[in-house]
Amino acid sequence: MANQETAFGLRPVGVVGSGVNSTGTSEYEISSSEANPIYQFGLVEPVADGTIQRITSTAGDGNALGVLIGIEYVDSATKKPTWLNYWPGSGSVSVDTNYPVKALVVDDPSHTFVVAADASVTNRAGALALVHSNCSLGTSAQDGSSSNGRSTAQLNVASANTTATLPLRVIGVVNDPANNDYASAGVHFKVKLNTPFMTDTTGV
Repeated sequence: MANQETAFGLRPVGVVGSGVNSTGTSEYEISSSEANPIYQFGLVEPVADGTIQRITSTAGDGNALGVLIGIEYVDSATKKPTWLNYWPGSGSVSVDTNYPVKALVVDDPSHTFVVAADASVTNRAGALALVHSNCSLGTSAQDGSSSNGRSTAQLNVASANTTATLPLRVIGVVNDPANNDYASAGVHFKVKLNTPFMTDTTGV
């Protein structure tokens, strides 16, 4: 039986250890002229002008800031605050530029996420063999759905290695009966950011 959920970005689930999932977020800004969409549960990175943007590499850049939860802006026509679970891009919204586009980001370096594999891992042993390795995201790392606003980023199984610069550290296999077909894409893994911006001493 194929897995039910095969692409949904990096879904926050907790912090390293036994800490509860408070899904704590920090507020950042997105430029109102940012043309690229930034999807919910997609990785974002800092920009030198003080804003954030989606990751610029489909491999899932090192030094990512965190994962986008949602945005708020003031609509230029209604003059009312408007909440969306993703940033559709400057050509798709009407923003009153007198106000910032606020972005809520899960940016705690110790936060953990669930992500779906982009390919078969063959069997349970193959899934376990990914644990403790570093991986990149697949080619859909920047992509998502405009109908539900969700990222379609996946874990790139083939990239698993010891390479320190790969953006994700695999820390476990999720035991989910609806997504345990190891012969198909979509097995869920628990990961954390391997090279988060918050622990990098180099600024932007």
